[in-house]
Amino acid sequence: MQAVAAFVDDVLANVSARADLQAKLSTDAGLVALLNSQSVAQSTLVQLACYTAGVVLGADAVQQPSTNATEVELNWSATCWEIPSCAILPRSDSEVSQTLVILAFFKAPFAVRSGGHSPNPGFAGVDRPGILIDLQRLNEITLSPDQSVLSLGPGARWGEVYQALDSTGLTVMGGRIEDVGVGGLLLGGGYFHFSGQYGLAADNVKNFHIVLADGTIANANATHNSDLFWGLKGGGPNFGIVTQFDLETISLPQIWFEASIYSLDQVPDLFDAFATWQQNASDSKSAVALVVSLEYAVLALMYTEGASTRPAIFAPFDNLTVLEVAVAATNGTVGELVELMGSDGAPASQPRRDYRSASSKVDAELYKEVYNFWQPLAAQVYESTGATQTFTLQPVSANLAAVGNSKGGNPLGLAEANTQWWTTLVYWANASDDDAVRAVSIATEAKWKELGEARNTGDDFRYMNDASRDQNPLATYGSDNLEELKRIALRYDPNGVFQTLQNNGFLLSKA
Repeated sequence: MQAVAAFVDDVLANVSARADLQAKLSTDAGLVALLNSQSVAQSTLVQLACYTAGVVLGADAVQQPSTNATEVELNWSATCWEIPSCAILPRSDSEVSQTLVILAFFKAPFAVRSGGHSPNPGFAGVDRPGILIDLQRLNEITLSPDQSVLSLGPGARWGEVYQALDSTGLTVMGGRIEDVGVGGLLLGGGYFHFSGQYGLAADNVKNFHIVLADGTIANANATHNSDLFWGLKGGGPNFGIVTQFDLETISLPQIWFEASIYSLDQVPDLFDAFATWQQNASDSKSAVALVVSLEYAVLALMYTEGASTRPAIFAPFDNLTVLEVAVAATNGTVGELVELMGSDGAPASQPRRDYRSASSKVDAELYKEVYNFWQPLAAQVYESTGATQTFTLQPVSANLAAVGNSKGGNPLGLAEANTQWWTTLVYWANASDDDAVRAVSIATEAKWKELGEARNTGDDFRYMNDASRDQNPLATYGSDNLEELKRIALRYDPNGVFQTLQNNGFLLSKA
């Protein structure tokens, strides 16, 4: 069979092994039926793909998660603990290339996992029949000789990245949570504490080393495959598998930061101060993190230079009553900041997790109204299920969007205006409580929209890396950007491998 022979020649260099594999595949009834356009059980084709991957890549690169729960439970949330037919762990871009050729040939459903920090079912996992491409072995962290570029594998974790850079006085825009994987965060845009000064993490990528659906290994940057370069800066998992991200380094040897805990009766005053700082924050070196739980509020103030006293830009927060100092004002490194504040707080006893995205313009009264809607709902669900939830405001300054535009733009379609991205982290124990727990954040997102429109301070944008399974962030990028992303995907993946075989995710085929 010519099709089988050509396929085997593509994926296997060893001549004797090639003959054996070709003989097996040529006589397999399921594959023969597929090549003759007949109906074949998907499980049959997936098992053939797993077998072929083992022959081509070696047994060490193909695992059977049905006998290895650790491989499944690497995902951050139990909502994503799915058991694939096999997991392929490539060690190089050439092995990623071979893997994609195999999956496309057998039309095998697949999922791609970088760090597995999404709580959305199927976004970094797949149930049988299906194959998980696990990128954990592509975890290199390499600083260029002139220290201007940091090259990262998608399987590295952001905590490891900052630790590697900490002694150099350099940093990169990346993830705020140590356990988050490099790949997923960058493809979704990547919001960091200091994005107001330096732009999103994706805006700081100088080059994407990518394997396309047909196995082609390519680079995407400002001068080569520039349309793909633009699309990868927040366009999600729609174009191929990135095997290396080259990020621009930033000299940031000393930063100032502090964190304090406040009682819940201070929340309205915190929102007032936060909105005042947002509107008046002409100093892009300043950053604020504000997280409200059902028990207390945490406020972190950060500045991208060392300081002997609290920088004046934070004056709106000066008269608030602190319940407890969590981190005393200090000068330190980005690595130290992430180590102190880079935990998502997810308790092991509550392995089911979710988050959600909403946005608005700067509006303290809107913040208060939505919070007053969310708080009793979250408290009620806590009483009935034990689920913990947070109410988090993330500042997005006009300068964040301006920096992105100055670096060639990205597909998110952000206006150069001060806004905020709301999110919530939700943790609970039992699958039977899924709907009740998630209903709180679903209703809260709707309230952001309702009240935002009534006050004329609404914003429909949804940040991909905070978006829940039923949200559609790509559709909020603007119709022109969405159509351009679809055009780019069609150019680089004309057979729609990532749209039709990829198990789930924020796919353009669903936007």
